[in-house]
Amino acid sequence: MKLSVHIKVLALLLSVGVFAGCSTTGENMDDGGYDSDVAAIDQDGGSTVYGGDDQGGISSSSMTEEQRMEAQQQAEQDALREITTFYFDFDTSEIKPEARDVLVAHARYLSSNPRQKVRLEGHGDERGSKEYNLALGERRANAVQRFLIVNGVSRGQMETVSYGEEKPAVMGSSESAWAQNRRVQLEFE
Repeated sequence: MKLSVHIKVLALLLSVGVFAGCSTTGENMDDGGYDSDVAAIDQDGGSTVYGGDDQGGISSSSMTEEQRMEAQQQAEQDALREITTFYFDFDTSEIKPEARDVLVAHARYLSSNPRQKVRLEGHGDERGSKEYNLALGERRANAVQRFLIVNGVSRGQMETVSYGEEKPAVMGSSESAWAQNRRVQLEFE
């Protein structure tokens, strides 16, 4: 019995010694280096990204508050411009309120880039006659064109075309499919 207690104590001491030896990595972190080219946060609260061995970089802390706000607004406008499809309710060419901010972002881009051209493609769902859907697609494309003109885009930058029900985005005869087919797509050239 005495022997097994001694063996248990010895095994416990060996275990503690092994764990204590594993607790260090051998790296000296006092120099503050992580062998990375990115410092997460500088002393002024900004971040710095370094561009190579010359240690020159770009720091967000060197930007003024106005420059930061302008950069953020530009990023938001660019993100809005990623949306190029605008959906419509059944049998209407009225632009939905949620599409207005996105269309304004496109209008700002187009008015500041007068050589950029865009084609406005109007579409309808499969319900109704072929002729009716062509006319409805045209009304939808024209509604988007009028909105863009009111917001500063030159008429010469835009072309409208209606495909009616001929180019569905989704095949099917359900409300979900129809809703995805009632649209205007902006195709930048």
